[in-house]
Amino acid sequence: MSQLAYDRTGAGEPLVLLHALGLSRQTWDPVVPALSAHFEIIAIDLPGFGDSEPLPAEIEPTPAALAAAVAGLLDELGMEKPHVVGNSLGGWVALELASIRPAASLTLLSPAGLWRGATPLYCRVSLRASRSLARYAAAPLSHLVNHRLGRALVLGQTHGRPFQLTADYARAALRSMGTSPGFDPILKATAPRRFLATGPIEAPVTVAFGSRDILLLPHQSRHLDQLPPDTRLAALPGCGHVPIADDPAAVAALIMKSASLSRRAPRTAKLRPSSLDRTPIAHCLVGTPAGEPAIAQPEQA
Repeated sequence: MSQLAYDRTGAGEPLVLLHALGLSRQTWDPVVPALSAHFEIIAIDLPGFGDSEPLPAEIEPTPAALAAAVAGLLDELGMEKPHVVGNSLGGWVALELASIRPAASLTLLSPAGLWRGATPLYCRVSLRASRSLARYAAAPLSHLVNHRLGRALVLGQTHGRPFQLTADYARAALRSMGTSPGFDPILKATAPRRFLATGPIEAPVTVAFGSRDILLLPHQSRHLDQLPPDTRLAALPGCGHVPIADDPAAVAALIMKSASLSRRAPRTAKLRPSSLDRTPIAHCLVGTPAGEPAIAQPEQA
């Protein structure tokens, strides 16, 4: 397996952070200060991103293979049962990871892989377009993001509040998207696949989609039939597909709330996957004890 780069900070129960396709562990920087006051944070560069080398050529970089690489690192670090948080591809990897080793809790932010068959054409075309623009138009786009409107044009596909992001943040995202060697082989490996549960996931699972996530469309990419029956749903109003920088406080609060579920008895509420196809997500549509307050309410249209 390849050597994985990671940042380790804070003290407390271990919490692993897994980023989206084309990004890096720096994605989590906006929430690390809040989380590191409560957890020992391990923010990892997945193989082929950031400072991590790609997997060996003979290993197809499927989410399961990426999860195996992460599992190897956690074994080396002696982390037996961490909390795991993943965004997009990182959410899919988190699910695969929880299928092969214990996790205290799973928090999935706009997780990939929850489609019915192969990756939807819309997702593949959108991601390839972003990759091509970041790769072949890096210089003009790097100048464009000096302006608020430019940041909205460049980051609007993945972020719900691009106007509030800095030019430096936008340039770092462009650089990562355009130069990561893992992007193309992983996109190819995931194209014909979806997440399929291969065994029980014992950890409590929380799934959240931003109200402005325009990459994972509700009717295409939000089917929860492969997730545990007591999976909880949460709202991230005003956030996009990569919600961390859109609303760091809300994302940090959601992660801490999800992690706290590991200290409670397992739920037995039944999940209705089709609810995601009909209505906006409100926190705890599934599996919430009576009278427990919601983290957030869905954004009104």
